Amino acid sequence: MAYLNKQLALKATLNTLLLSINSFSQSLLNKVSINKLTMIGFTFVAMPLVMALLFGASKVSQLAKQSTTSIYQVAQLTQLNNKLDDTIAKKERFASQYVVLKDGELFAAYAVQQKVLTRLIHETVIKQQDKELINLLQALSVESDRISAVMHSDNIASMSLEQIQLEFKQLHNISAQLEKRSNFVVNDHVQNIHQTTESISENILQRLYIIPVTLLIAGIFIILITKPLKRLTDKIQQLEQGNFEQEINLHGPAEVRGIVDALEDMRLRLHSLELQKSSFIRHISHELKTPLAAIREGTELIYDNSVGPLNDEQQEICDIIRLSVNRLQILIEDLLDFNIVLDSTSLHGLEKIELPELLNEACELRKLDIKSKELLIKCNHSPLAIYSNKKQLSVILDNVLSNAIKYSPNNGSISITYQSNKDGLTINIVDQGPGIDSSLTEKVFDAFYQGKAPENSQIKGSGLGLTIVKELLLRLNGSIQISPAEKLSAMNKQGTWVTIHLPNTQAEN
Repeated sequence: MAYLNKQLALKATLNTLLLSINSFSQSLLNKVSINKLTMIGFTFVAMPLVMALLFGASKVSQLAKQSTTSIYQVAQLTQLNNKLDDTIAKKERFASQYVVLKDGELFAAYAVQQKVLTRLIHETVIKQQDKELINLLQALSVESDRISAVMHSDNIASMSLEQIQLEFKQLHNISAQLEKRSNFVVNDHVQNIHQTTESISENILQRLYIIPVTLLIAGIFIILITKPLKRLTDKIQQLEQGNFEQEINLHGPAEVRGIVDALEDMRLRLHSLELQKSSFIRHISHELKTPLAAIREGTELIYDNSVGPLNDEQQEICDIIRLSVNRLQILIEDLLDFNIVLDSTSLHGLEKIELPELLNEACELRKLDIKSKELLIKCNHSPLAIYSNKKQLSVILDNVLSNAIKYSPNNGSISITYQSNKDGLTINIVDQGPGIDSSLTEKVFDAFYQGKAPENSQIKGSGLGLTIVKELLLRLNGSIQISPAEKLSAMNKQGTWVTIHLPNTQAEN
């Protein structure tokens, strides 16, 4: 129980911290511009790297100074040992020769080497910091002075060569100890340099954590900069899809707020224009349909000879009027469908739709056309639900099915299949018509474009059907694709293959 309470407390603390960070970042975004935020981010990212660079330079400089000092001292000790050995050897040689030959020049030469040794010891003692080395140098100086006193005594005349060499034995021992201690000091300097190098390397490696820290800081500022831009992009995409009703209100840097204000003004103007266009089209369509119904009814009465028989010329004129009235009715219906595209209010209200039922409704609407051409509709009717706008999807399916019926030959068949997978929902509508050339598979979606009329068709379309379909699918984040006749021919098939795709967030089995 106590562990659970600790977990809940920790979770509450983390939530509070996240809220505080989010509030701070939002406040920061509202107060600074993108330029300032970029400069702040650059400063925070560069500061740890500059500090690491300065630290590394300082440590490398320290190592260089220590190495220089150590190398200098090592060189001094090496020279000292060589000079001491050389001076002591000369001093002993001149002393030995003087004992044997009793030549005054040899004694003078000995005296010169004594002075050289004394000066060398004195200069080295001043520069050295190692106490044991200093003590050995002082002992060497004392022993050298003792031998010098022997050389100046009256007993020197009676001393043999072996005796004078015995006097130098202790001097050689001290010199050997001095050389041994010098080697120890040299090794100690080398060890110190090695340890310092390892320490600096370890410190530099430890400060590599600055790299993920800087990456984290850079990532935070990238999110701070791109987050309002991404939200702005989402709002622009909503406008692109015709959603003019949702107010655009975003917080962020001054530049983003300026763009948001401009987009909001544009949204209001577009929304106003859209409402005006939708209202105009609805009004005009209604005003046209009312007299058109009367004209069509009167034409049908005349065509059926309900008001008296017609001669051949009158019958021909009546046929022309009848066909023109039907064509005008199709144009008005397409205009009403196109108004759905223009009306942003029709984009809302997603609902769960059973796709087989919607396809059955589309086929029922075209029942007379299907029956007149004696077409066979093949559909798998497997259960599948889709979350979409029913009005829009009905218009899409009706237009595609209408084209398939229009271009299908008599006694032909139309295949309707659909399936849902991780990529989304796919609906295929395939007819047995003449097909569409590859050069026209994109052009047929242009407004008011009309391809080659189907055989035995006396009524032309408006050229808006596929334009309406593509626009509505774009607003549903879907797509439509028409396979060219050449591709179907390579598959030993004939007709038009229309593929409708909707995102997987809108479909479920």
